Amino acid sequence: MDSQAPTERRSRLRQYQVQLLERMQAAKSGAAVGGRELGVLLGGRPCLLDLTQISEIVPLQAATPVPLTQEWYLGLTNIRGHLTGVIDLARYQGLAAGDSAPSERRLITFAPGLGFNCALQVERVLGLRKLAEMTQQDDSSQFLDSDGQQWTRIDLALLVQEPRFAHVGLI
Repeated sequence: MDSQAPTERRSRLRQYQVQLLERMQAAKSGAAVGGRELGVLLGGRPCLLDLTQISEIVPLQAATPVPLTQEWYLGLTNIRGHLTGVIDLARYQGLAAGDSAPSERRLITFAPGLGFNCALQVERVLGLRKLAEMTQQDDSSQFLDSDGQQWTRIDLALLVQEPRFAHVGLI
């Protein structure tokens, strides 16, 4: 048996532990590791959601309508035993509804730290994206990827602070 093997394994283990510690510290500080975002399609438009601001992605399920609410408030649904409000963010933003099949639609739940128990209905999940590989357009929420595709970054923490978003009732 080679005597270098145990030393090499210890070195790899130490390297792994350092990387794990860095990730844990980044998670505690709220920093996204590597600027990773979740790409979604909303109103036919590619958008980015910060992974630290979302909890999970669940298949689309029927929401029970709530009377006297805004058109973009789709109602309540039960996600893992919790009543969760469902928002059609495309309609909230005044965009036309997307044409994706219901089988492609998903609900993206907000992270508990945002203090807002709701989920966004998205047309399609497009996968993970790295902001570091994109070019920001004029200090805005618009980014261009290497293929020239424009993405809009949506900050859910700012969204829940909008008075209109917090008041779903018509009255």
